[in-house]
Amino acid sequence: MKLAKIRRTNGDETVGVIEGVHVTPLSLTAGQYETLSDILESDNPAVTVEFLTDSSAERLSLTEVTLLAPIDRQEVWAAGVTYRRSKQARMDESESAARFYDMVYEAPRPELFFKANALRVSGPNAPVRIRSDSKWNVPEPELALVLNSRLKLVGYTIGNDMSSRDIEGENPLYLPQAKVYYQCCGLGPVVTLANTMPPIGEVDIRMSIWRSDIEVFSGETSLRQMARTFDELIEWLGRDNTFPDGVILLTGTGIVPADDFTLRKNDRVEISVDGIGTLVNVVVQG
Repeated sequence: MKLAKIRRTNGDETVGVIEGVHVTPLSLTAGQYETLSDILESDNPAVTVEFLTDSSAERLSLTEVTLLAPIDRQEVWAAGVTYRRSKQARMDESESAARFYDMVYEAPRPELFFKANALRVSGPNAPVRIRSDSKWNVPEPELALVLNSRLKLVGYTIGNDMSSRDIEGENPLYLPQAKVYYQCCGLGPVVTLANTMPPIGEVDIRMSIWRSDIEVFSGETSLRQMARTFDELIEWLGRDNTFPDGVILLTGTGIVPADDFTLRKNDRVEISVDGIGTLVNVVVQG
């Protein structure tokens, strides 16, 4: 089951169930369920969706609505160096920091960092940004875990963890500036409920970058290449921390463009994950 935040042509926003190229809006006009977060916070989101489904509701074409980022009040966090390819890329950014990235890959404690709040998140077909003070920028395609306030894994979405590699490579202490800024994170297009996601070992991630309708980069990886489990990342994230509105956790990337590649204004980034769909964002520059 795929859930999406949608905006109708009249400006009203609601939650809908996506089936193929159609969406059925849920009935959120009264009661305790007013947002996507409220649904995901329920004991059984799938049952809640059935309760909120009006059999007489009009099915809309996806061309009649705008898909929004599937986030309300949650924080977005991210894990780094969870794939061997990302470990090597981070080491290549900075010779002085290479030893530390190697240690993180092998250490029991993962790298976890705050990525964004809802203000800094872009939804499907919305802009993601490259910093005005950076010359080496890449998208990082990631599977995102959607967790409720009890840190229960209730769904999955797609994340684009935009990164300024030259800023982080200059000094690892600049990581927040390399990672956290306006429009630094893409999310969407839907949340696939956990019980309807394909077996994780069979899930592949693919990314294409288009420039003037020419594909300038493509790559793919499998979740089988991850060095850490979801349970491990969730357990560490929850240590001495609380998320009363839930949290979205990006799980790291295994697709890294070559060192001579950088994003440009108007590039189109397409990230596909089996069981979820495709997140498309166009690049703007600060």
